[in-house]
This record gives sequence, C-alpha cells and structure tokens, in this order.
Amino acid sequence: MLPYFGSKFGNPASRSHSFGWAAEKAVERARKHVAELVGATPREIVFTSGATESNNLTIKGVWEAYRTRGNHIITAATEHRAVLDPARHLERLGAEVTILPVRPDGLLDLECLRQAIQPETVLVSVMFANNETGVIQPIGEIGAICREAGVLFHTDAAQAFGKVPVSVSEAGIDLMSVTAHKIYGPKGAGALYIRRGVTAVAQIDGGGHERGLRSGTLNVPAIVGFGEAAAICTGEMEAEATRTRSLRDRLLTHIEAGSSGIRVNGSTAHRLPANLNLVFAGVDADALLTSLPDIALSTGSACSSAAPEPSHVLRALGLTDADSRSSVRFGLGRTTTEEEVDYVAERVIAAVESLRRATPAARI
Repeated sequence: MLPYFGSKFGNPASRSHSFGWAAEKAVERARKHVAELVGATPREIVFTSGATESNNLTIKGVWEAYRTRGNHIITAATEHRAVLDPARHLERLGAEVTILPVRPDGLLDLECLRQAIQPETVLVSVMFANNETGVIQPIGEIGAICREAGVLFHTDAAQAFGKVPVSVSEAGIDLMSVTAHKIYGPKGAGALYIRRGVTAVAQIDGGGHERGLRSGTLNVPAIVGFGEAAAICTGEMEAEATRTRSLRDRLLTHIEAGSSGIRVNGSTAHRLPANLNLVFAGVDADALLTSLPDIALSTGSACSSAAPEPSHVLRALGLTDADSRSSVRFGLGRTTTEEEVDYVAERVIAAVESLRRATPAARI
C-alpha cells in the first residue's frame, strides 16, 4: 500500500497520463484478486467503503431499480443492522418487508422462506455467516430457492469472505457484500459483487465511477491492500480454517472442563471455524469483560456494542434477556496461538468463578 500514499499518488480516473494509468492498473489488479476469491469476474466487483455501504447499495438500489416489478423484500431476524436498518428505511418509504425468524440453532427455516416469497418479492437478503454467533446459513439452498422463484438473492458475506469457500455461481448469489478488514486488509474498504445482468440504482451520485454504481474518487491505497489481503487468503484460507477450528475447539474444551453453566449459542455443526459464542449462566457479560481488560472479547456486534439492549441476534435464537446478557463472543485469528488459547481459558474460568462467588444467587 505504501507507494500509493506518496510516489504513486495518481487518480485511477485520470486516464490522460502515466500517473493515473499506474493507479488504475493497481486498482484493477486488486479487483482481480477479490473476484478470484469468490469465483466472480473482475467486472462484477464494485469497490465501496465497506460492507455497510455495499448492503445499503444493494437493498436500496435493487428496491429502487425493480420497484415496477415488485415492492417486497425478505430478510432474517439475525441480520446485521447494516441490512435491517436499510430495510426499515425502505419500509417507511412504502416497501413491504418480511423479517423471517430463525430456529434456535440460528439457521433459517427454508420452508418458511419458500412460503414468504410472493409474486411481488424482488430481493431476498440473508447473511452468509452471522457476525455474533458464527452460524453459517445454507446459502446454496437459499440461492436455489430464489432462482426457482425468479427473485434476486443478496448475501452479506463480510464474516465468511476469506474464512470459508465462497462461490457466487455455485451458490446462486446475485449480489454479495464483503469488506477488507475482516481478512486483515485496511478498514474503510469493501466491495459489492453484482452479477452481470443485475441492476441497482446508485446511492452516491457524481462522476459515474465504478460503472456508475458508486461515484467518488477511489481509495487506491486501501483498495491495493484489500486486493493483497484477498490474494493471501486465496492461498492460505483452507489451512487457516483448519488451524483456527482446532484452536476454537481447544478453547471450548478447556472452558467447559473448568466451569459449569456453559452453553454454546448457535449451531456447532454449521459455524465459522474461528467463532465461539458462549452463555456463562448467572454471569454478567459486561462485568466479565471488564475483569479481563487485556483480552479482546465482545458481548455482541462491534457496530452496536454501545447499545443497552440485549443482542437482537441472540434474542432471535430464543435466548432470554438474562442469557443474552450473559453471552460472550470469542474470535480467534491468524496470530492466535495455543498458548494464548490456554491463557484465555484459564483467565475466563477464574473470572467467571470469581463473579459467581460475588453473586451467590448466580451460582450454578
């Protein structure tokens, strides 16, 4: 990325000199790397500022583009706010929105989806893998249902991209949102895959960049970093998934062996390899995190961690407010080691037992 902050500072939209050509070449190389990771063609990749913008471009842009065909959008209760909030926005503008429930394991009921599709349905948006529970939806089956019904299918794949295999053609995906920072690329860069032949109305106008779908001077350094991160994932994803899955299982085994009242939120069989979301019965999760300041843990989505309400995702799985407030998300990464896993397990067990002793009514 570094040269594109200085010596290669050209604008890729400036096509009358070598400085612009160099920037454009770098952007197109990154576009190719991102496309290769999901089985798309480079022309089907539109660069954005991140998955939130990609989600907004999809939901608002598709609804506007296909409004003469229908007015109905379907999504799920466990979606990220970057999908639910744009859908609610369109509802205020007259769209009909159906938010489907999920089963206690976090998976969508496919028959429920089939029944929800109407002649007026223009878009189904179901995330590939949940950002809190790590639950992976049956994307291929959802795509097939949408194809059969003639409905566009969008998936927010920010969590799955670069972590598990994603093939837009095999899964029947028409639009897909991804982001760079989830694969160790820079923050503030993302992309929307939009299948050739699918249209959306731009939500940012002015200049006609990115095939007219997303105007604005491209963030060349961030896009270059995004492309490099995608290229690294292409070569390392399978081995890294195996490694982090083993570490995650080791973490769960140690915590369960050292404490009681532990339960996994969401499906264990259909789950991202590096995600673990646990209920510590009778323990306030915020208090637990406060007692572990040197360990990066979460009680929910980073985008809504300041919200006072329990996680809408965990509520959708049927958890009580008490259990939702006792739930902690563990995320393992490329640098996580066995020693760190063992350290975290020991610290968490000690903190949980200490908090339970301080609250006798919470003893399990």
